[in-house]
Amino acid sequence: MQALVKASQEEGFPAEIVTILSNNPDAGGLEFAKAHNIPTKVINHRDYDNRDDFDAAINEYLEGMQIDLICLAGFMRLLTADFVNRWRDSIINIHPSLLPAFKGLHVHERAIESGARFTGCTVHVVRPEMDDGPIIAQAAVPILQKDTPESLAARILEQEHKIYPLALKLMAQRKVKIHGSIARIEGCVESEASLLNPEA
Repeated sequence: MQALVKASQEEGFPAEIVTILSNNPDAGGLEFAKAHNIPTKVINHRDYDNRDDFDAAINEYLEGMQIDLICLAGFMRLLTADFVNRWRDSIINIHPSLLPAFKGLHVHERAIESGARFTGCTVHVVRPEMDDGPIIAQAAVPILQKDTPESLAARILEQEHKIYPLALKLMAQRKVKIHGSIARIEGCVESEASLLNPEA
C-alpha cells in the first residue's frame, strides 16, 4: 500500500488514491495514510454476522467515495462472489508467487520445498476464486540454495513494490484489456515486454 501511495504522489501519475480502507483498526497502513493526507476508513469484519453484510458495508462506502478501481494490499479476507462480480475487472491484487503456482498461504515455504528454481510475484485482476484472474504483471525471483522463507520473501517484496505501481498505472491508463482469462497490455510489443519484469 505504501508503494502505491508513494507512486501516486509522483508528478504525472495517472491515478489518485482517494481512500484507504481496512478491516483491521490497528493496521499500520492507516497511520501512514493519515500522514499522507489520505482519508481512511475502518470497516471491522468482526462487527458483522456474515461475509455478505461485511461486503455490503464495504460496497456502500466505496460507491459513496465514487471510486473506479480497488487495489488489494495485505487484505486477508476473502471477498464474496457477489462483491467481486459487482466490481468485475475493477479489483486488482498482488500475490507473492508466479501464479498460477502456489496459490493461497505459506507460498515461500512451499516454493522452497518444491525445489523450484524461480518464484516471484504477480499482479492480477481479481476473480471470485482465490488468487485467480487475468495476469497484468509478474516479476521472477530466483530461489537461492541458502534461501529461507524470510530471505526469499524480502527479495520478492522488493519486486512487489515495483510491479504493483506499474500495474496500477497501466490500469489507470486503460491499457489493460481483458479477453476472457487473459489480460493484454495495449501498445505493448515484444521488445517492451521486459518493462513488466523489473529484473529482466
